[in-house]
Amino acid sequence: QVQLVESGGGLVQPGGSLRLSCAASGSNFRIYDMGWYRQAPGKQRELVADITSGGSTNYADSVKGRFTISRDNAKNTMYLQMNSLKPEDTAIYYCNGRLRRSNGVMLGYWGQGTQVTVSS
Repeated sequence: QVQLVESGGGLVQPGGSLRLSCAASGSNFRIYDMGWYRQAPGKQRELVADITSGGSTNYADSVKGRFTISRDNAKNTMYLQMNSLKPEDTAIYYCNGRLRRSNGVMLGYWGQGTQVTVSS
C-alpha cells in the first residue's frame, strides 16, 4: 500500500511564508512525476507546480517567483516553499504523485490535503 501525506499548512499573514511537505510511504514502488494542486472555495482544483523525476519544474503564472517546488528522492519527500503569500493563495493544497509499483503498474495518488489560510 502507498500513501501520500501532506503537512505544513496553517494560518499566516499576507507576506509571510510556509513550507509544505508531502511524504510517500509504503513499499515496492518508485516515484516519478509529482505535483502540488490547490482548491479554493467555489473554484476548481488547479495545478500550482509540478516536478518530473528528472527535476524539471513548472509553475502556474500566479505563483511564479514566489513558490519553489523541490524533491528529496532519498527521503521520498516533495516540498513547496511558499513566500510572499497573498490572500488569494488561501486553499486546500493537495499532493499528487505518479508511482510505479513493483508489478509494473503506474498509478496516480492523492494526499488528503492541508489547509493554507492567508489572512490578516
